[in-house]
Formats: sequence, structure tokens, C-alpha cells
Amino acid sequence: MCTQPTTEKVLDEVKQNLKAKFKESDLFRVYQSTDFANFNPDGPHADPALQKAMPTMMALRRGLYSPRWRSFMEQISGIAPGTLTDQVDCAVNCHAKGCHLLCHDDVIGTRKISYILYFTDPEPDWKDEDGGRLELYDSIQTNGKKVPGVFPVKTVLPKLNSMAYFVVEPGVSFHSVQEVFCDRPRLSIQGWFHAKEAPSQMEHATLSQLKDKATDGEEDIEFEGDFIPMVEKEDETNKIEDGNETESSPRAENSSEEDCHDLSPSDIEFLSQFINRTFLKPESIKEICKRFEEESSVQLRHFFNIEWEEKVSALLKKEDEICNIGRDKPSLNYSVGTSDDWVPVGPAHKQRFLEYVGKAKKDGKNCGSILKHLKEQVMQSPQFGRLLSSYTSLGTMLGYRGRVRRFRPGLDYTIAHYGILTKTAVLDATMCFVSGKGDQNLGQEDDNDDDIIWQSDDKGGFECYIAADDEDDGEAEDEYDEEDDTKLLSVSPSNNTLSLVYRDPGTMRFVKYLGIGAPSSRWDLCLEYELDDDDESQS
Repeated sequence: MCTQPTTEKVLDEVKQNLKAKFKESDLFRVYQSTDFANFNPDGPHADPALQKAMPTMMALRRGLYSPRWRSFMEQISGIAPGTLTDQVDCAVNCHAKGCHLLCHDDVIGTRKISYILYFTDPEPDWKDEDGGRLELYDSIQTNGKKVPGVFPVKTVLPKLNSMAYFVVEPGVSFHSVQEVFCDRPRLSIQGWFHAKEAPSQMEHATLSQLKDKATDGEEDIEFEGDFIPMVEKEDETNKIEDGNETESSPRAENSSEEDCHDLSPSDIEFLSQFINRTFLKPESIKEICKRFEEESSVQLRHFFNIEWEEKVSALLKKEDEICNIGRDKPSLNYSVGTSDDWVPVGPAHKQRFLEYVGKAKKDGKNCGSILKHLKEQVMQSPQFGRLLSSYTSLGTMLGYRGRVRRFRPGLDYTIAHYGILTKTAVLDATMCFVSGKGDQNLGQEDDNDDDIIWQSDDKGGFECYIAADDEDDGEAEDEYDEEDDTKLLSVSPSNNTLSLVYRDPGTMRFVKYLGIGAPSSRWDLCLEYELDDDDESQS
């Protein structure tokens, strides 16, 4: 697009003069320069010193938004002449190793054409193994909305002095930037040409969909269907063959100490087949209850007994090795790990992970069958419901709903959105399995220790709780801005760890994109429990 001398000068000016700010949210991780509107000599935020230091960039900016170039962009994009205005909207983005941008459609305000002008280092050429591809998605009509598919249908590698562009259209222009796998920066000028008016059908726009609250009759995006009642089995005492600590981190009302360990001998006999006996002792239950009341959350490490921990750990390690993912091995195959039993879950602008839909087997040969066995036999049991009541003093657990999930390094995540807000408070119980021992190693320095890597949160995979914006008009924000989120709690992945969190109707949660540098996939049993409003109000 530019002449070689111009390209080299722009690269040199960018590297010497622009300072990039690190930005991260549930949607992205990127380094971004100042807005190029600051290069406008007559603008309110003009920076004369920066303009003087970057004459080639100034010339490129003028050229990009000149009448002649805007007319050319209209022609090649198939839009009517005179549609584009002279509004300048662009910045230099640097996607360093681990940076990414998840699926969205770019629809904000009057944006009409999105473009990316690549300034990647010329030698060597960018390869698939380097990551950083522009990913494009099909638009699918479902439940009256246009949404992206689970996986991209086309990808484009960044190439020096080339431009990628597309018309911005609500519910159609879905795209993402793949994680950068290599140590080379993916430099680009990212920007938009604007029209005089916003596009029609804004209800299909990504941000509008993320702001939509669930309504009666709609399926919840996080869990399909209603709560399933927790009922006693005909034979409650039915036997199923088969060093610990608690942590705390948001609410709970006062309760009586008697409620903290109200388990029958038969409950304990049943649960001890699966659960570490430490967590079934009255003194432990009392301590857990106290911590939950103080913080509205608690994390219980080494929760299942050693037999079940070893079964799951061996299988998850084996399956990651078969898939050849994690530990900085690029995930070039989007469908890796999928099968008839493990199905991908989307849409990609809200989530992507694998869900196990196969059969539960206590002696299963794959991780999914064992995890589903633990979900059905333990976490869905009335005995476990009574244990949760003892741990939290939130009253009777009326019902449950949940999934067995796998988050693959370099591929999977969930996004915070209004569709997962609940009408009443719920108890989240998430049983996590990852590589490592599940120990807490704060203060130690061992870059190769899996537990320390997970606790750093640098590779993602952590579950984050944030407060929803308190808005009445339902309109989308003007920007994707991590600084607007009010983080209430972050739970790092930890092997064989149960996380209990009281979630009120104004709280959203997401699992941060899991990078390829993660030591393993994140496998979890993600359940949500319906609380008895009467019991809770009296607690």
C-alpha cells in the first residue's frame, strides 16, 4: 500500500515516539497508542511536539482520510459515493505475545468501514505458528438475532504493508484477532471510516446483544433450561465405589452456629466416598461457614479425595498430550478435542468452550465421563445440597443446573454479558481441575511451577466476577473499556478446588480467555444452585 521508504519511516517513527498503554478486559489484551485524532493540528487534544516528531505518520494520516482515499474505499467496498466523512478514528495497536481480541462486530456509533494497516517486521514473513491472524466468522440467524458461529470460517495472516478491510454491519461483520504466539510484535494501524448516521438494525450489534437482559421464555445463555429439583433417591444410602486448606475471598447474612454442620451420619457416609474427609468434619464446616459469611465466597483446595483426584489428573494430562495443546504449543486447529461427546458451545461473541454430553462412567477412560459421574453422583445429590447449606448458611438448595466444561489453551473463554444475570441470588459452585498440585504457593519464585503459573493469572483461565453497569436505557457503551468494570472477585484456576460464590442479580461473571502458555486445559464442573428465598431472608 505504501512505498517501501514510507513503510520503513513509519515503523521507525512509531517505535521511537509512540508510547503504548496496556489494556485488558474479558474481551481483549492489547497495547494501544494515543488516538490519532491527537494528530489533528486544530483539534482540542493536539500534540504539536508529537506531530513534529512524526512527519511521515502525519502524511499517512492525511492520506488515509483524504477525499480521494475515502472515495476509493467507497468504491472497493460497494457503498454509495459521499457516504464517508472526514472523521479521524484510528490508533497504533501492538499485539505482543499473549495479546488477543475476541469475537465482536465493531459496531459502535457511525462506524462504516473497519481497516487494519499492518506494519509487522518485514523479516521473516509471518507464519501460522506465529498466531495473530485476523479471524472472520459466519453470521447465523438464531432466536431472532444474528450471531457468529463457534469457529472462524476464514483467517488472514498479518503481512507488512497490506491492508485488511470490511464494511461494519450489525450482526454480520464478526471478527477477532487470534492470540499472538511468538515474541514478535504484531504492529498495525487500526481504524474506522465513519458515515453520517449510525447503521440500521442496531439490535443485532455485538454490544447491544451483550447488554440484552434475559427475558421470560428465553433460554439462559450460560445454562439451558430451568433448575432441576434436588430430590432424595429411593435408596439414599446407595454406595458408589469409588493436608488441606480453605481460602476466602464477595456476602452472607448472620446465621446460627447450629446450621453450620447439620449433616446426618448417612450424609457423611455417602459424601466421604468422594470428598476429602477434612471437609466433612464439624470443626472444618464451622470454619468454612464463618469464612463464607465474612466474604460471600470460599475456595476449598484438595476437595475430592486422593482417589478421585488422581483419576481425573491422569486423564486430563493424557488428553491434553493427545491434543498437543498448552505449554506454548500453538492451537492451530479450532476443533481440537471435539467429538460426539465433547461439543463446542457458542456463539463466539459470548463464549466458546467444549461441553461434555456423553455418558457418565465411574471408571471412564476419558476425563469427561469421570467428571460427569462426579457431577451427577455428587454435586447433584441432595446430600451435597445439604453440605452446601452447611457451608454457606444460605438455606435449602432447591435445585441445580450446570455443565461439564473444557477450556482449551489458545481457544476458549466466556464473556461477561447481561444475559447471564439472574432474577434472584444463586450459589455458584465450580469444581476446577487443571495441572498442578492445587497448592497455594504465594511468595515463591519458580516460573516452571504450574500452581504459581495459574495463580499469576497471566495465562488466563481465571473466573472473574464483576458488577453490571447500573443503566436504565439499555443502550450499549461507546467503548470496550476494562476500566468501567467493577471487579468484585477473581478466582484463579487450581487443581481439585471447589469455589463457592454467592452471586446476586446484579453480578456477572466470565472465564478469562485461556492462553497457549497455560500449563493445561481448564476442566470444570460449573453448577448454579437455586436458593430458597424464605430461608435466605431469615438467615
